[in-house]
Amino acid sequence: MILHTIRDCDFTGKKALVRVDFNVPLKDGIVTDDTRIKAALPTIKYLLDNGASVVVMSHFGRPKGKKNPEFSMAPIAAKFSELLGKKVVLAHDVIGTEVEAQVKALSAGEVLLLENVRFYAEEEANDPEFAKKLASFGDVYVNDAFGTAHRAHASTEGVAHYLPSYAGFLIEKEVKFMAPLLENPEKPFVAIIGGSKVSSKISVLESLVKTCDTIVIGGGMAYTFLSVQGHAIGKSLVEEEYKDTASSFLSKAKEKGVQVILPVDHLCGADFKDTTEAIKIDSVEIPENLIGMDIGPKTIDLICKAVGSAKSVVWNGPMGVFEFANFAEGTLTVAKALADCKGTTVVGGGDSVAAINKFDLANKIDHVSTGGGASLEFLEGRVLPGIKALEK
Repeated sequence: MILHTIRDCDFTGKKALVRVDFNVPLKDGIVTDDTRIKAALPTIKYLLDNGASVVVMSHFGRPKGKKNPEFSMAPIAAKFSELLGKKVVLAHDVIGTEVEAQVKALSAGEVLLLENVRFYAEEEANDPEFAKKLASFGDVYVNDAFGTAHRAHASTEGVAHYLPSYAGFLIEKEVKFMAPLLENPEKPFVAIIGGSKVSSKISVLESLVKTCDTIVIGGGMAYTFLSVQGHAIGKSLVEEEYKDTASSFLSKAKEKGVQVILPVDHLCGADFKDTTEAIKIDSVEIPENLIGMDIGPKTIDLICKAVGSAKSVVWNGPMGVFEFANFAEGTLTVAKALADCKGTTVVGGGDSVAAINKFDLANKIDHVSTGGGASLEFLEGRVLPGIKALEK
């Protein structure tokens, strides 16, 4: 997969229309996590340093296609301006004559942030006329919003039909690290897939089994797999309607010679709550009165051994209920194993990224993806409309 990137364009005297993902958490009108804004800065600065004026667009929250002050970009504009070290003007709307005048008045080196693109229902409907209006604000289009690349919206895919289109540095990096995992990973390649449900991860498993040497299955979804193998899983989560799917996957992995690591011991609790005492079960079988809540020490050793010798590792989804302190050990130790791995390490998906950040290990991972749903769909081998539009 080869993309047109901003390195391929001369931005001198051009207006760059840039899609970013500034859908950040707010509390009392203050941005509480500025990771996504910081992630877009290298691209914005490059454009400014290379003679462009920049029109930035993003969504924020779910205003459902209506103007709603609760979802205004105003607090985000203030944080963006502070981090960029340059005044960012907030447009009063997304389209219209006033915005057109503001765009026209922009000089090289200046930045305008449009209001929330989701104030218009036409954004999520990928309405061509709306996309054309947005496209009229730029000479070139730059997409750096990997978190929304799996959505064919007007600002992520529609505008690319009307302007020369380029990937920003963030999307370029996401593709650089993710694409080889599906196409030609360095071996041995280990995938660690966790989370609560088989239904949300089976497509990822079926995609990765084509290139993996070892697949680790953890989290709540592991108990459905253990159940189809005939093991007792107590009161643990099980998706009855996915048992056949789980069984079929295990057969496929065996055919391909892919090692599947499932929990061989557990940390269990009597109830699903954070005050529940952790009970160590030194066996694959879970007593009928207990719920599997985390992987046990023997399973952790198996995973650490696999990761230790890997040349490529991808991790998506926690190993247990890591939000509960008593059941965070499995996820924490896996995170540390990735941090110590000498191979290429990629972490994708909201919960795994949250775990990496919670344990302060992000700087020891080669690539921490900024897109939860997008990274999941990428690993499933799906075509992401926002990225397809940037391919050479």
